[in-house]
Amino acid sequence: MRRTSRTSRAVRTPGGLSVRLDPRALAVVVALLVAAGVASVLLIGTGDAEIPAADVLKTLAGNGTAFQEFIVDELRLPRVLVGLLVGASLGLGGALFQSVSRNPLGSPDVLGLSQGSTAGALVVIVLMSGSATAVTLGALAGGLLTGLAIYLLAWKRGVHGYRLVLVGIGVSAIVTAVNGFLLTKADLVDATRAVVWMTGSLNGRDWTQVWPLLAMCAVLVPLVLVGARGLRMMEMGDDVAYALGVRVERLRMLLLVAAVLLTAGATAAAGPVSFVALTSPQLARRLTLPRRRKGGGGAPMPGPNLVPSLCMGATLLVSSDLASQRLFGADQLPVGVVTGVLGGVYLLWLLVAERRAGRI
Repeated sequence: MRRTSRTSRAVRTPGGLSVRLDPRALAVVVALLVAAGVASVLLIGTGDAEIPAADVLKTLAGNGTAFQEFIVDELRLPRVLVGLLVGASLGLGGALFQSVSRNPLGSPDVLGLSQGSTAGALVVIVLMSGSATAVTLGALAGGLLTGLAIYLLAWKRGVHGYRLVLVGIGVSAIVTAVNGFLLTKADLVDATRAVVWMTGSLNGRDWTQVWPLLAMCAVLVPLVLVGARGLRMMEMGDDVAYALGVRVERLRMLLLVAAVLLTAGATAAAGPVSFVALTSPQLARRLTLPRRRKGGGGAPMPGPNLVPSLCMGATLLVSSDLASQRLFGADQLPVGVVTGVLGGVYLLWLLVAERRAGRI
């Protein structure tokens, strides 16, 4: 029997619940949480009024000056929390889409959900000249309607991976054309406002964006993690999952709804931040899979990697926002520009690696 270098431990709680712990995945999660925490502290201290990291920690503990407390608690902490929650939502949503579709391209960027949320926001901006709250609600509604349309169009005695991706690509193309039409019909002020929103940015985010995102994550993340075991079985095929007692179509629909809500909520809060949902699950999987041994040992084990993907998304977004504020001087870039560049570089690297491996 082939042995792998990956070991797992099953931990049983007093209530009888069994949880499998992978030491490598646990180490990756801890490292990502530390990285996200360091980036968050540095990001809170970054701005016109620079605050050293030690003073940021003191202020967060309630020991800062009145000026520091105002800067940190009212202006910068909400922005960082929105970044963490948006990144976590996109990372988890991307992992769900990729696992359900069994396709590394099955992400909200490719399936058209981000474009659907953009269409909802553009309708409010261009046709209604709505407020920021109305734009948020419009983006949320657009993402949900697009997700529903993709699911219904992909349904044929169930929803299967390649059909879901193909339908999503088609819907994405249609919605992108609609978005272009809406921009051409907008006046200059509304068009400028829409383009800024479409870039993806954390500028101006406050506590009014934090609480809805936090409530959404508090409900959806535990729900998704409960279904992680069934999702792992579904990756072996629907027939195997059925044989193991998983209600495949019901679980698939539940996880897709959760993924759509996570993506739409994140897009409504920060705009369509590109590539985070696509790259976070892939990077998390590469970090958590063991290296192959010479001679064939250490074969990679599949799995949704939900928690590492969530942590990777949060780390990527706050790190990108930190880079956007510190690396370009006075010309601070929206975080969506930085994630787009990083995502493009990652895809080019992946293409070269796959070509060298002879897989393309």
